Amino acid sequence: MAKLKGVCIGAGYFSQFHFEAWQRIDEVEIVGVCDAVKERAEEIVKTYGFKKAYANVEEMFRLEKPDFVDIITPPESHLELCKLAVAHNIDIICQKPLAPTLEEARKIESLIAASNVRMMVHENFRFQPWHRELKKLLETNVIGDKLHTINLRMRMGDGWQTDAYMNRQPYFREMERLLIYETGIHFIDVFRYLAGEITEVYAKLRTLNSNIKGEDFAWVHFDFENGGLGFLDANRYNENTSEDPRLTFGAVLIEGDKGSLRLYDDGKITIQLLGENEKEHEYSFNNQNFSGDCVFATQHHFVLNLISVTPFETDVANYIPNILVLEKIYESSKNGVPVKI
Repeated sequence: MAKLKGVCIGAGYFSQFHFEAWQRIDEVEIVGVCDAVKERAEEIVKTYGFKKAYANVEEMFRLEKPDFVDIITPPESHLELCKLAVAHNIDIICQKPLAPTLEEARKIESLIAASNVRMMVHENFRFQPWHRELKKLLETNVIGDKLHTINLRMRMGDGWQTDAYMNRQPYFREMERLLIYETGIHFIDVFRYLAGEITEVYAKLRTLNSNIKGEDFAWVHFDFENGGLGFLDANRYNENTSEDPRLTFGAVLIEGDKGSLRLYDDGKITIQLLGENEKEHEYSFNNQNFSGDCVFATQHHFVLNLISVTPFETDVANYIPNILVLEKIYESSKNGVPVKI
């Protein structure tokens, strides 16, 4: 079978994880990389052994005629790039956040629905191996068939400095919306993946570092359709004691009518049934690339479902509810009241 021809747009900080993962996906050949600064694209092509560098997206689409495009650019550019891909009948995988507003996200949804193009959002946290394993345990009712609570606690410790984020993603400092918009969207998707649809949120957002514009602290309460409750306790300012806070990005406690599941910062999962001691659950994962190799898993899911013409877990229509929940979190924090979804 011939390899799928892929192209990539964008050479920012996170693109390195996309490029390394594409190298290891046998079904794909990356034939073009485009960036506004062509020298950066040329360096990527040289580093990863890809085919050709471009500074113009339409030229790359026209000359390479790819099967798919990986959009790794800021969300403000996504709608126009998706329009261009649709015009050239190119399937899409696109980094989150999908768009800067719910309105633009729905425009992308309508654009894709009216075309023959298939599109998946590069939502990689649900593809982290510990979240996949927790999902399996929940589906087999290891801790019962009634969800009581899901709690996620994140402490990144990368946002307290006067020059916070300058060494990795300096644009974070100027974002009017930061923690929920940039990182919390991942957790919204994880909560929906593990616990089902969200029906109400109540949020308190704050900015702890006065040197940045957006929020870096969030307490968010979730009501789930199945009657369970969730709580996100996220903070980029304060530190934790884990060796690598960017491995799992947080610790998780899930409680059901027969016991509890725990995810620790080092990727360890335990099961504690009611009346019994906590026991470690054996599973394995690769600690490479980014956060348990979840970028590879995300992109491989896209490729395999593209080939088999089967649904993506995070196609645009299924992803829109995440953005709706995100908007309601900001609304709740602004007005100081719970908000129905």
